[in-house]
Amino acid sequence: MSPDTSPARARRGVTTIPLPALPAGPVLRSALAPAGVYLLVRAVGTALLALLTGANGEHLGDRLGSWDGHWFLGIAQGGYGGVPRGLVDAEGVRSAATPLAFFPGYPALVATTRFLTGLPMLAAAVVVTLAAGVVAAYAVARIGRAVPGGSARAGLVLVALFGAAPMSVVLSMAYSEALFCACAAWTLVFVLERRWAAAGLGCLAAGLVRPTAAALLIVVLVSAGAALHRRDDGGRPWAAVAIAPLGLLGYLAWVGARTGSPTGWFAVQSRGWGSRFDGGASTLHFAGTVLASAPSLLEVGTVVALVVAVVLLGVCLRDAAAGTLPWPLFCYGLLVVAMDVGSAGVMASKARLLLPAFTLVVPVAVGLARLAGRHRVAAAGILAGVVLASAWFGAYAVAIWPAAI
Repeated sequence: MSPDTSPARARRGVTTIPLPALPAGPVLRSALAPAGVYLLVRAVGTALLALLTGANGEHLGDRLGSWDGHWFLGIAQGGYGGVPRGLVDAEGVRSAATPLAFFPGYPALVATTRFLTGLPMLAAAVVVTLAAGVVAAYAVARIGRAVPGGSARAGLVLVALFGAAPMSVVLSMAYSEALFCACAAWTLVFVLERRWAAAGLGCLAAGLVRPTAAALLIVVLVSAGAALHRRDDGGRPWAAVAIAPLGLLGYLAWVGARTGSPTGWFAVQSRGWGSRFDGGASTLHFAGTVLASAPSLLEVGTVVALVVAVVLLGVCLRDAAAGTLPWPLFCYGLLVVAMDVGSAGVMASKARLLLPAFTLVVPVAVGLARLAGRHRVAAAGILAGVVLASAWFGAYAVAIWPAAI
């Protein structure tokens, strides 16, 4: 086929060379790959959870809505004032302010989904969780492609590692982690692409879902401030500066107005769940006790997850200094880990609270993708082992471990 050299196009100085159409099959497979990888990993985890719940005389549906899920479902059903009276905090106490510990973004979306679809509340919650996880998977895959040394394969490996993180079982439950990770991952994509208004909106949404949005907010504000200092994008970063804080600070202010104290949300967390920042003293004490006595598999696994997270932070710092990992990704992971390790509270939740720190495994994903180029079977074996180990650990935590996660 010859180029278009018509007089009209010649006068505009443009010559168009037609590109061959790509086969629809490969394009469709490429477009669906992040969702497929993520859902396959989660299907393995959910199948193993079903096996363990059945073996222990439980019903899968009951476990998918357990622990924090009860609170989210209660808020979705009746709002903050209509949560079932039987729900109490970790101290066994309940006040009018106790439900305010849970951010509104996830239950609001669950309630909306139930209204639009007519599904039972738990089914609506699981649909929201799975859909949010798929949305997160596409952003995670994009990050894996965008980093220096990244590739489409690295993006898919990163999706698999995200879906198989320790305690990723909550990515199939009535929990808010999947929705938060979707907001956070896309916000980081927008920061890397310098789409400041979109980054601000993503951070705003994350701030309505989980308090971990504080880490994301710092990264967005610092990145926007750096862009303003360099004058890279004119005044566009001001959009992120103006919009990003509205979700998190808006909810904290609302709780402050409801409780009559500007630190009302923090007081609710401290009284009900012992959550407060102590610089890591409680976490270190917990780790020392567990390593000395090994009281349970879940507690040992939690300590191992925390240690691995700290090691991965060192790897990410090396890569960020070498220019192979963008600084916003490293700083976000660092802040998430610092918030988790540095806080007191329910120690069995520590591994779950690391889920949003998916940027820590970017170097691992890039390395496994390169290994797959040379030794596909070895790379696939490593990934399969990670997926199965995570699936069993999560199933054990929900089906057998007797306390909250």
